[in-house]
Amino acid sequence: MSEEVNTLGRMLRASCRTWKDKAAQIYPSDGSWKTVTYTELWEKARAYAGALQSLGLKKGDRVAIQSENRIEWSWVDWGCQCLGVVLVPIYPTLPADQAQYIVQNSGAKVVIAGDETQAEKARGLPEVRVIQLFEGAESMTALAESHASDLEDQELNASIDSVGPQDVATFIYTSGTTGPPKGAMLAQESGPWLLANVVKSLPIDHRDTFLTFLPMSHVFERVAGQWLPISCGATCAYSKGLLTLANDLMAVKPTILLCVPRFLEATRDKILDGTKKAKPLQRRLLAMAMSLGVKKARGGFAPFFPILNAIVGKKIRARVGGNIRFFVSGGAALPPPVAEFYMAFGLHVLQGYGLTETTAASSVNHPDRSKYWTVGEPIAGVEIKLAEDGEILIRGKSVMLGYHSLPKETAEAIDAEGWFHSGDIGEWEGKHLKITDRKKDLLILANGKNVAPQPIENRLKESPWIQEAVLFGDGKEYVFGLIVPNFERLAAKYKDEGRAFANNHAMAEDEAVKALLKDEISGINKGLADFEKVKRYALVDASFSVETGELTPSLKVKRKVVKEKFAEVLKDLS
Repeated sequence: MSEEVNTLGRMLRASCRTWKDKAAQIYPSDGSWKTVTYTELWEKARAYAGALQSLGLKKGDRVAIQSENRIEWSWVDWGCQCLGVVLVPIYPTLPADQAQYIVQNSGAKVVIAGDETQAEKARGLPEVRVIQLFEGAESMTALAESHASDLEDQELNASIDSVGPQDVATFIYTSGTTGPPKGAMLAQESGPWLLANVVKSLPIDHRDTFLTFLPMSHVFERVAGQWLPISCGATCAYSKGLLTLANDLMAVKPTILLCVPRFLEATRDKILDGTKKAKPLQRRLLAMAMSLGVKKARGGFAPFFPILNAIVGKKIRARVGGNIRFFVSGGAALPPPVAEFYMAFGLHVLQGYGLTETTAASSVNHPDRSKYWTVGEPIAGVEIKLAEDGEILIRGKSVMLGYHSLPKETAEAIDAEGWFHSGDIGEWEGKHLKITDRKKDLLILANGKNVAPQPIENRLKESPWIQEAVLFGDGKEYVFGLIVPNFERLAAKYKDEGRAFANNHAMAEDEAVKALLKDEISGINKGLADFEKVKRYALVDASFSVETGELTPSLKVKRKVVKEKFAEVLKDLS
């Protein structure tokens, strides 16, 4: 690639010229899988750029998209990047008031909605046009078909070349765990610069196939699942959704899968739950394979591992398509036992770290030297250092330009030397970075002791019977918190014992359930310093969710919301 690839449009153009007839995208349609070559992707970008232009949109204008994952979502994105139009993704799970806040705050002129439900969320906003993504005579799909030839090669290339490296490519709104979401402005050069360094840091190339299933609105999926494969000539396949993911894995047979710890935990639990009905010999073989596999992964002596791996490991790997080279886990802390489960069967889980404000990725483990309890080594070109208080600071072209219309907050986040202040507390283990807590989440007890709640919460969530844990204690004598039981697994456990519960409330109030969770928490407390122990807790009889407000769209707990929502319960505990 001879031209300087310093914008997303130039990156797309360079890849399409290089890879031409190679598969760029695979997507489900009418019961089968269709292929889009790089040449065809270029034509899709041209058509969707023409559609956007027909709506009166030009360089610098903002367009919001609120839709479930679809391949058309990506075509809108590439069309925007060719024109220099700023795309503003909105999670489809967000309610109307939050979606409207993002539309108005970003100054979007058009909202592209995935369906009528999403369209209703934005209707009525002044000077905002709402159109659907793929249904109807005036949808983006229909406009792309009718305006496919509006932009001749010369005009399309001129449009791409008019976009500069420091122009804004996208606003991605932060999850808003501590207040209203802020629009992180990512520069055009941030993606191409970072992705060129990712392929220097990880063994990824044109032979790989990615399978997309995480929300495309999230920075992790957008950058690493959409832009990355196109940047290096790889193939991006689009899952139909979580309900079909198991079948999609078998059909596509991806080599790389981006995921979050909850997905890995759920998949592990399904595999383990499925073995309960297996014959005793099969269960013993699985247990032996896991034990020896973990020992080998840790560098220990495991002479019978090759045999067990051939018998058991092959079947486990087949459950995820059979070709996975590695998972890349992000978005939340990866519990070591989860990583070890997959490692036992020859499946690498590479934990990484990054934020919306740093174009998703700043560090990642390498499959040849993974320390899965860390978030890996800094990606080539990305600078990371620790402040005196342990806060992780990040610098490089991947750092955002700033928060939209928030100069004060931007100045607080990015210092005069260009270091982005992440708000995360970390430490080094050799060249590998470890996250120990959030700076604002540290609990300072009445006795002056500092407690980092996240590591304790993560230990609690390693229990198969605990779905979520949120700890408090700032200014108090001891640590206390809320525990959300894993109702699904508990129901299955007691069903096997011939018991059933009317609802979650009945389960949370059951003495046997309380005793089980008490034993779990007591066991975890034994490994903690006395001042870190969870002295009091309450069981919450409903799961946290995005819809009920306790979780962000990226499934992070909103501590402030939880604290306000359960104020009376927490008052009794403290």
